[in-house]
Order: sequence, then structure tokens, then C-alpha cells
Amino acid sequence: MILDTNAVSAILSGDPAIAAVLEGDRRHHLPAIVLGEYRFGLSGSRWKRRIEPWLERLERESTILVVDEHTARSYAAVRRELGSKGRPLPENDVWIAALAVQHRLPVVTRDQHFDHVPGVRRVSW
Repeated sequence: MILDTNAVSAILSGDPAIAAVLEGDRRHHLPAIVLGEYRFGLSGSRWKRRIEPWLERLERESTILVVDEHTARSYAAVRRELGSKGRPLPENDVWIAALAVQHRLPVVTRDQHFDHVPGVRRVSW
């Protein structure tokens, strides 16, 4: 399963509901986009020194999904489809959705706008 930024935050906070959702997932998939979002948030946080080692461990224990030429094709298709339906997503979420389509993996998120992306299954907690 692909972890969205709010899923990473829920894991960090020790939310038992997300732990139950991820229980059978042997290795999480973490988009480089999510890492960027999370590191940006940490860069201005007073908790940076406390959370950064945890994030680095999550990064080591996850499969990092990077954007490549196949992702670019998925991105274009996802963005065009959503635009034609009048349902744009935040830019970073379009990239995350493109990775989900490319790798055929569900996205663990509370963001309901992923429900409008054809070929993407959203898993919430």
C-alpha cells in the first residue's frame, strides 16, 4: 500500500486504527513526494530532532516510489481525466495518484478526493 502524508502522520502519532489497516502490509510504499512534503513540514518544526530519526527509519523500511517516465504518463492521464470531469486534485496528490495507477497499489489516506481517480483504490482508517 502507498502511504499518503496524513497516513505517515497517523503512524507517527500511534493511531491504532491505522495500525490495524497496515497490519498485513509487509512493506509500505512511500512516494518521494510524501517524503518531500513531510520533510518540508519538519523543516520548520520544533519537533524536528525528535521526529527525523523516526522518519529516516520509516524510509529505510519502505519501498520508495520515485517519479519516472512511466509515472509521467500516468500523471498526464490522471490529470487529463480529472480535469475533464471538473475534479482537480492538489498537484502533489496527482503525482501520488499517478504512482498508485502505475504500480497498481491502493493509497492509504483520508483524502476523499482520491475516490475520484479512476484506477485508484483509497484505504482509510
